[in-house]
Amino acid sequence: MSAPRILLFDSGMGGLTVAAAVARQMPDATLVYAADNAGFPYGAWREDALVTRIRLVMAQLIETAAPDVVVIACNTASTIALADLRAHSSVPFVGTVPAIKPAAAQTQSGIIGVLATPGTAKREYTHALIEKFASHCDVILHGAENLAAMTEATLRGEPLDLAKLRHEIAPVFVERGGKRTDVVVLGCTHYPLVAAEIGAVAPWPVTLIDPSAAIARRVADVADETPRGAGPGVEHGTVILTAKPDAGIADAYARLGFSQVKVLDLPV
Repeated sequence: MSAPRILLFDSGMGGLTVAAAVARQMPDATLVYAADNAGFPYGAWREDALVTRIRLVMAQLIETAAPDVVVIACNTASTIALADLRAHSSVPFVGTVPAIKPAAAQTQSGIIGVLATPGTAKREYTHALIEKFASHCDVILHGAENLAAMTEATLRGEPLDLAKLRHEIAPVFVERGGKRTDVVVLGCTHYPLVAAEIGAVAPWPVTLIDPSAAIARRVADVADETPRGAGPGVEHGTVILTAKPDAGIADAYARLGFSQVKVLDLPV
């Protein structure tokens, strides 16, 4: 069987953490990355409008990239639009959701922090995961207003303000009844890009859970079960954007393995 073509989709650059894990898991796969930079960030969108937007963008991406498997490498997009995408396409989708189940299995204190985006934090899907897998735990769910954008800025070469970072993550660090948070779920694919910095400014050491490796294993399993398509697609290492990139973005993608830029021009 020929190597699969994998399309990885996010609102911005956060899904590159998943792309890197997929590349390690499937070194022969053709990887194409897509970012809806015209619609970034997704966390502030109204739910119905965002589902419509993602459906529109994805239809164009599938036509352009001809993927065998699509990875929704974005927690907000997965929690809100994954079922809709599956209903409108025959291409298999792999989603990304907050790693609450493994966090509940690893915690010793019973206090878990979930560091998400505002969109992911308010979705019913996220609350259902907590109820299903962590109802016996004290779960601190926090939608960080600025952390995804701050992470994007660091990839463009801007310095990360550690004081602002400390403020963004502070709500998930709590002490109750002589116990304190000991596991923090990185509930946005952007956040592992600054995991080292999060660890450095955290008020005490915690286990940070990055689901990228688990997602990559799932992608490999789905690809093994999926027939290869006949479409020409685009080259390995291509990034497809929905608007002309800002200064420095193309260089940032190139540094992370996606040096060919294609713009679809899908304004909001």
